[in-house]
Amino acid sequence: MSVNTDSTCHFTLFFSKYPAIPLISGISLYRVNSYAMQNYYYYAFLFLYSIIISRNLPFGLTMNTNEQFDLIIKDTRDLFVKKTKDYGTAWRILRLTSLTDQIFIKASRIRSLQENKVQKVEENEDSEFIGIINYSIMALIQIELGISEKADLSPDEAIIQYNLQVEKAKTLMIDKNHDYGEVWRKLRVSSLTDLILQKLLRIKQIEDNAGQTLVSEGIEAGYLDIINYSVFALIHLNFKSK
Repeated sequence: MSVNTDSTCHFTLFFSKYPAIPLISGISLYRVNSYAMQNYYYYAFLFLYSIIISRNLPFGLTMNTNEQFDLIIKDTRDLFVKKTKDYGTAWRILRLTSLTDQIFIKASRIRSLQENKVQKVEENEDSEFIGIINYSIMALIQIELGISEKADLSPDEAIIQYNLQVEKAKTLMIDKNHDYGEVWRKLRVSSLTDLILQKLLRIKQIEDNAGQTLVSEGIEAGYLDIINYSVFALIHLNFKSK
């Protein structure tokens, strides 16, 4: 039985990134010649890769924050794309106050899930945090493009705008991690939820003041922080601690 060439390429790259794995058996990947041993490593790769994709990293392997951020955003982007295909960009008519209220409902729901031990409706925090991220990105797009009276973005245009806002959030996250270290890893998910709610109350107050602030950051900065807090919460919920 031969090994698929594309798959062999993938697992060669994988083991080159994590060279300790082939060394566990005392055999160098690059000296494997027999089909039997190639297949051994191929199926070992499939097993380990499936575990990594499920975000339970074995043998002390870890992912850095940027990689975890990208995986979380991949999930949120995939949902955004699917909903855009189903509904178009009808959200383009929403004013910022409406989006803020939607985010507030989701954050309040998360807090309720955290405090109530008994649930009558089976839900989890993950889906709500994902919703918060996507609504916050929609809000940033509205700030960037202005409110529309119709669904004026094509799916391709919407994902371009989505990616632009994601890059802003990621750049901010990298800068803050550089300045403060990864202190957020010490925070509980419940604390991150409270910080999101606090940001939302501030945004609502700024909106009620017609966007005017004296010393505070504006609404855009608040949404960017909410995205990153939500990503951090999802990292806590889906990855083992480093």
